[in-house]
Amino acid sequence: MGDGDRLTTLLDEQAAFYQAVASEYDDHALHFDGGDELTRAIDDFRPTGRVLELACGPATWTRQLLRHATDLTAVDASAEMLRIAAARVGAAPVRFERADLFSWRPDRRYDVVFFGFWLSHVPAERFAPFWSMVSDCLEPDGRVLFVDDAYRTEEELIEGADSPVIQRRLTDGTPYRILKIPHRPADLERRLDELGWAVTVHATGPFYWGSGGRR
Repeated sequence: MGDGDRLTTLLDEQAAFYQAVASEYDDHALHFDGGDELTRAIDDFRPTGRVLELACGPATWTRQLLRHATDLTAVDASAEMLRIAAARVGAAPVRFERADLFSWRPDRRYDVVFFGFWLSHVPAERFAPFWSMVSDCLEPDGRVLFVDDAYRTEEELIEGADSPVIQRRLTDGTPYRILKIPHRPADLERRLDELGWAVTVHATGPFYWGSGGRR
């Protein structure tokens, strides 16, 4: 099996994990200092206008985005995540779309693109193409905002600390391999700068958040 095939297999397993974990997703939340700052960062950023949320999950951030957005599109690969998200937002004006973010392309432009706890799951090989897709989603003066974490436990490091591959388990113990890249803010800023982005990344506890736009 070649490197490309191994990556495809791993990404399929990662997608299967998020489909399976959807109903218990909130039970796996990280309760550490710094989480409240992510919420404040979103409100301070004010994601107004037409907003796109990538990897929306069970509407963890969707309801907060709705406080600012005029129009909101939320995309996720998991049908179960989208079902829960739609139930949580009720009659709110959100357009939900199921799609693999590694192959999805937008059908319109947005003022803001947001993604929460997704960037750390993007493999290094797909990092530049992912940000190219984000660029395609934005209006010329569009903005981007993301929140994430770099938290990985010793038990999860099944291939060692230098590998992006970790193992996560459902509440019933079922194991899945996923990608979890522990980005460092300064390194992330530099990598994005090389791709033509002016993004400032802030650390807060095990979490980080970044905002900016294309240069």
